[in-house]
Amino acid sequence: MPNFRLPFPVRDANAAGGAEGLDGLPEWDLTDLYPAPDAAELKRDLDWLEAECAAFAADYEGKLDTLDADAMLTCIQRNEKISSASGRIMSYAGLRYYQQTTDADRAKALSDLQEKITTYTTPLVFFSLELNRLDDDTLADHYAKNADLARYKPAFDRLRAMKPYQLSDELEKFLHDLGVVGDAWERLFDETIAGLSFTVDGEELNIEGTLNLLTAPDRAKREAGARELARVFGDNVKIFSRVHNTQAKEKEILDRWRGMPTAQTGRHLSNDVEPEVVEALRDAVVAAYPRLSHRYYELKRKWLGLDTLEVWDRNAPLPMEDTRTVGWDEARATVMDAYSAFDPRMADIAAPFFDKGWIDAGVKPGKAPGAFAHPTVVDVHPYVMLNYLGKPRDVMTLAHELGHGVHQVLAAGQGEMLSSTPLTLAETASVFGEMLTFRKMLDAAPDKAARKVLLAGKVEDMINTVVRQIAFYDFECKLHAARRAGELTPDDINALWMSVQAESLGPAFTFMDGYETFWAYIPHFVHSPFYVYAYAFGDGLVNALYAVYQESPEGFEDKYFDMLKAGGSKHHSDLLAPFGLDASDPKFWDKGLSMIEGFIDELEAMED
Repeated sequence: MPNFRLPFPVRDANAAGGAEGLDGLPEWDLTDLYPAPDAAELKRDLDWLEAECAAFAADYEGKLDTLDADAMLTCIQRNEKISSASGRIMSYAGLRYYQQTTDADRAKALSDLQEKITTYTTPLVFFSLELNRLDDDTLADHYAKNADLARYKPAFDRLRAMKPYQLSDELEKFLHDLGVVGDAWERLFDETIAGLSFTVDGEELNIEGTLNLLTAPDRAKREAGARELARVFGDNVKIFSRVHNTQAKEKEILDRWRGMPTAQTGRHLSNDVEPEVVEALRDAVVAAYPRLSHRYYELKRKWLGLDTLEVWDRNAPLPMEDTRTVGWDEARATVMDAYSAFDPRMADIAAPFFDKGWIDAGVKPGKAPGAFAHPTVVDVHPYVMLNYLGKPRDVMTLAHELGHGVHQVLAAGQGEMLSSTPLTLAETASVFGEMLTFRKMLDAAPDKAARKVLLAGKVEDMINTVVRQIAFYDFECKLHAARRAGELTPDDINALWMSVQAESLGPAFTFMDGYETFWAYIPHFVHSPFYVYAYAFGDGLVNALYAVYQESPEGFEDKYFDMLKAGGSKHHSDLLAPFGLDASDPKFWDKGLSMIEGFIDELEAMED
């Protein structure tokens, strides 16, 4: 049943807290959802939702196995309307909250609405349980008799994948009600992060502003920012440790009761991806660490003229890099030109985001960190959040989130149950949008030095997206495995974090005291366990897709748009087949990683 979730892309210090010359950045206009927090329309929808949930349960509970194909279609369509109403309400409350997470009224409104919707929708828990009790022949017969119902088969298949792990009706209702308690731990994390205060050189900063210092040209300022982050994380590590221990233990209990073989199983099922495909990706990336991150950071060490790199050098600008602020209009033009050059239809879909209040770009006190695109519901439109500072990487983040937005607009035609794309494919359009923007900028580079900076920046982003996220995934795997053996102290979690850092970053790095707590601020570990491999999946997939585009551009755009329009209506194997790609083939991931390796080859050649 509906729960408001916003996946926060881990852009890892690429977006942050405050810049000059960026006045007038766009803000959300949420009136397409509701005119105001106390709007009559919101009360109307809440009243309808309460009544319709009760009516739906009265009409269908205990009866799904008696429905014919036409009646089953009506049932599904009513369920979609319920999802749409609850999704609209929670999207509005959640987006308002993330604009200012430290505002008590917004936090209360989100919590109150979440509790109401959880209460209203508890009677609907029977739906998925009874659907899973139908036998395959009955559903096959329904599909054969009603083509409109057959369209929902992919959603049913994903739902029925949970069948082996389903509990009793009574327990499932209990767990549904209990979900608001888990949400409270997530809110504690969000509000703690948003409320942290850092002081660097006498200036008080929030977490975004402090993370932003890690990209400063002045090494002393980067070091000061890193040490202040370590100090504040260290002061609050007990809170973060408690959140992680509780969330991981809750997951362990749920997984044990459901009989799930691993902590990752639930994520793989929701992503509609086979565990062996994820492991093939993970193994390919880990095997490539020496060819990718280790090589690149050795180059960066030389460029910076250092004996070793410290953690505050990882995202440092290159000595030859242009540190000017990229204005919003320039960022918009850069991304829109890249989108339009690929296909004018893509730019047409993206344009309303800028013109109609669908982007919230500025850095503001209490605003959630990072960036995301939230699809809301299919009869409204997505909203994009940024923390735009005018750095070149912020332009790439705009391209990334706008790609999500385009994907969500195109997939909306599938309807509420089929529009949502599994996470493994949800990053496709976003990473492809980044690649289009990067290639456009690379082609326009005026000289070798400018090309070098662009290549290096792209390699760093790809390492953050592929290498770093797989290291995050390994950290999570270790964390959840260790928590199953007992409570973890902050030092225990710190040790697990450090166990993946040197391996992934390579011998060019040393690690300051305090870096061991930097797991504390990554929101995915709390909001969406094991989400992070989706970034590496998406990057590898897009690299392979882009190679196909370069080799055979004829007709590629139409196939690409068809893939985005499919939303969650097809398995990844079916979506990739028109491009001649197969993610279950281990060589597929090598194809994607070879693009990163090729960029590093070019950078090394520039040293000669």
